[in-house]
Amino acid sequence: MPEPVVRVEYLPWAEGEIDWQRPYTTDEEKMALAVNISRLNVKHQPGEPFGAAVFRADTGRLISIGMSQVVRGKNSVLHAEVVAIMMAEHQLQVYNLRVAGHPYELFTSCEPCAMCLGAIHWSAVTRLVCGATREDAQGIGFDEGPVFPESYSYLAARGVEIVREVLRMEAKSVIQEYLASGGLVHNRV
Repeated sequence: MPEPVVRVEYLPWAEGEIDWQRPYTTDEEKMALAVNISRLNVKHQPGEPFGAAVFRADTGRLISIGMSQVVRGKNSVLHAEVVAIMMAEHQLQVYNLRVAGHPYELFTSCEPCAMCLGAIHWSAVTRLVCGATREDAQGIGFDEGPVFPESYSYLAARGVEIVREVLRMEAKSVIQEYLASGGLVHNRV
């Protein structure tokens, strides 16, 4: 049996749609990018309604993006946050963002699921900024797993600043549009 290979790549639409050179200075600009990634991911089916981006916190430089590729990649761990973290670490050639020598922040169009919270912890981002809420995702049927207030307390105790509901309505509208368009809720039991 040949060795299995898992390949994670930016989707073709990302090249022409993402402005990699511009500085992102505000939380709203950074979240607008994450929400736009989620919207573009849905537009270019079969993408799920979640997007994320990693920025260098001190300069606002965009390091990586992530879009949910679970269905497309046939891989249950390819959530937007995980893809963004993987791409940032690859771009910087590090095994976690702490060793890269600068603070990094993750912007995600929706509060992370249980798996992604674990990935955020291991990635060593210093800041997590979320758009839509867990309830918004669960409202269309996504099961976000065992996420508790203590999950966020754990991250905060380890130096991760957490900001929620930045551009929530814009991010929530993508989730609702996804459902209305017949999007697959892939982790429904």
